[in-house]
Amino acid sequence: MNISNDLETTCKNYRKELFEKFLEVGQGHPGSVFSMIEIVVTLFHKSFIRFDKSKNLFNDKIIVSKGHATVSLYPILRDFGIIPKKEWVNWGKKDKDSILRVFGNTSIPGIDATTGSLGHGLGIACGMAYLYKKQNIDKKVYVVISEGELYEGSTWEALLFAAHHKLNNLNIIIDENSLIILGKTDNCLKLDPIFDKISGFGFDVTQVNGHNLNELENAFNKKSDEANIILAKTVKGKGFSIMENKAHWHYWNKINSEEIEICRKEIS
Repeated sequence: MNISNDLETTCKNYRKELFEKFLEVGQGHPGSVFSMIEIVVTLFHKSFIRFDKSKNLFNDKIIVSKGHATVSLYPILRDFGIIPKKEWVNWGKKDKDSILRVFGNTSIPGIDATTGSLGHGLGIACGMAYLYKKQNIDKKVYVVISEGELYEGSTWEALLFAAHHKLNNLNIIIDENSLIILGKTDNCLKLDPIFDKISGFGFDVTQVNGHNLNELENAFNKKSDEANIILAKTVKGKGFSIMENKAHWHYWNKINSEEIEICRKEIS
């Protein structure tokens, strides 16, 4: 297990690895993946998602509801020994097989829900959290949703459910990078003020810089009788100037050798 205490460097290394893997695979959703690196690094490497070494599994659950960004978990799960290293190495090689996919599914070790169709992850997380609370099982559930999923009615229904049942074992992280595949959310269908809308359910919402590890850690440490809601302001494509705050980098794009070298220098 390759776990470092220097999480700033860990985030940079994961971005490096994922960039090279995107080049190799030739597809994926880098903008959305790179916006949430600090979120998942904090969750796993600060042990909010608790790891049982004796059983080689995690005690808690994580659902990446924005399923196109599940790839962000792969190098982390590899470092904890959940995903075999060879599966990561083989992914993208034409002459090799790998269990890894652009969209995560439950056939992949460490992936707790098959996601991709937006708006379902929060409902799944609520169901898990409700079961664990009802049966007094010591498990926490973390779910990362995109602000684009706030366009889905099922997301608001799940928030109603979480508020009604006071699911204090549920942690909802809204990755707010202000962009969806169609462009700026303000231009598509205005969502702000998201903070006020979510607070209206009775939740105590914490707003953080989603790339600040200390702010994220403090937010995850917060104790509440309700679900823990974290509104993380992020940059789509964080770390790479050709991708940052650009809606079209929701998908992988053709990239020339000069752009590749720029990206490598920026993340070195």
